[in-house]
Amino acid sequence: MAETKWRVTVDTDLCIGSGGCVLRAPDAFELDTARQSCPKHEVMAPSDDVLEAAETCPVEAITIVEEGSGAEVFPPAD
Repeated sequence: MAETKWRVTVDTDLCIGSGGCVLRAPDAFELDTARQSCPKHEVMAPSDDVLEAAETCPVEAITIVEEGSGAEVFPPAD
């Protein structure tokens, strides 16, 4: 059975550059020259730090889906 991977994206139209994601998951996020958050890797192993970064983003700009299945990890499906 294949190991689960997450596809992490940041909506740059929503991102306000607070940097909270970088503080919570520095291995997964960085701020670009426009102070917008961007994932360091498009696909990554599941991580509590990455999930916490998404959950605490003040504008909910971070989306996490399971690679392959497309199942929503965050934000949760309604």
